[in-house]
Amino acid sequence: MNKSDDPHTWLNEHGDYLYRYAMSRLHNDELAQDMLQETLLAGWKGYARFAGQSSIRTWLVGILKHKIIDYIRHEIRGRNLTEAVESDPTSAFFNANGSWNESPSAWKENPEDLYSSEQFQKTLELCINNLPEKQQIVFRMRDIVGEDTPTVCKCCDITSTHLHVLLHRARLSLRKCLNTHWFEKGTHS
Repeated sequence: MNKSDDPHTWLNEHGDYLYRYAMSRLHNDELAQDMLQETLLAGWKGYARFAGQSSIRTWLVGILKHKIIDYIRHEIRGRNLTEAVESDPTSAFFNANGSWNESPSAWKENPEDLYSSEQFQKTLELCINNLPEKQQIVFRMRDIVGEDTPTVCKCCDITSTHLHVLLHRARLSLRKCLNTHWFEKGTHS
């Protein structure tokens, strides 16, 4: 076994990066460690099929990404994630005919500046964690991880229409939460 196909070397050279990647998607230390371990094991078992058309790190991130998607898919199938419209927290945004109760105003801050703020990141994470579970999952997969619509739909066993409804509700709730905990608070400047 040479250095490039040694999982111990992979752990030393890429372990921290892979762990941070898993944490940024799963937000659970123990689960991120498990995903890292499963990724290295799968890489070791499948190294003979590695064509070398990318770096080891890129290849391992691809394996990790699939491990995370498989985990989310398994979690979704193990739960009843049907949401009733009556319990939808975003219904307060609209009146009976479907129009806005109050039109949202534009935020004045630059999105790139906001996203680079650690304090804003913490506020955003708090808001995401307050979403209903299915909205959290699809929002993280689609808007944070950047998965395409067919992948998210297949993983979550939903239609693209349902995905767009869930994303719409999640974004409305996040907007309300960020308005309350960040923009209207005014303590972040």
